[in-house]
Amino acid sequence: MIYEIQKKLKAIYLRKLGKSYSEIRKRIKVSKSTLSLWLKGIELTPEQRAELKGRQKSRYNGAKANQRKRIERTKQIIKAAKKELKYFLKSPLFLAGLMLYWAEGDKSDETEHVKFSNSDPAMIKFMMRWFRKICKVPKEKFKICIHIHKLHCRKDIEYYWSKITKIPFSQFYKTQIKPTSLRHRRNKLYNGTCAISIHNKDLFRRIKGWKLGFLEKVN
Repeated sequence: MIYEIQKKLKAIYLRKLGKSYSEIRKRIKVSKSTLSLWLKGIELTPEQRAELKGRQKSRYNGAKANQRKRIERTKQIIKAAKKELKYFLKSPLFLAGLMLYWAEGDKSDETEHVKFSNSDPAMIKFMMRWFRKICKVPKEKFKICIHIHKLHCRKDIEYYWSKITKIPFSQFYKTQIKPTSLRHRRNKLYNGTCAISIHNKDLFRRIKGWKLGFLEKVN
């Protein structure tokens, strides 16, 4: 109770200094509805309102500028990837990997990662080769996450996928164990799903450029 009163007093103090609700919530963990209730009736001076509006406009302009930069960078990388496509088209490794990523990889433009998930160890091993040989991803940039049902979980499951991917345990996320309604294993050899993750937005854009370039070639 005392802690809540302290938070309320601090919120009121910050508001009287001319801080916005979002600025206050960055300093105090409280819901927007609670903050509105606490600060009801506290009016900002004309000077504070003008200053607050100026800060909001500045942040908006900054965000728009960054958005334009991201769009321009994406266009440049995709354009360059389309041009380099001709050097890869004779490579079976390149084409097979591109098709597999197109089918199974993460394709959301909002992502910051290149992601590929599958339960087939041969496919995971192949895509690790594609990322290394074609995309030139260094070993330390890979992250691995295993998804497996509780019924199939084994102590050596991470060792199994570490051997397949040749990635050390230090680059593994915590294994995601899913509950299941099954009582018996239907496939005793099932080893879960392995998700390869590479935090590289530019590589995601490059792969997208290859895909778009390939479409232009065949259409």
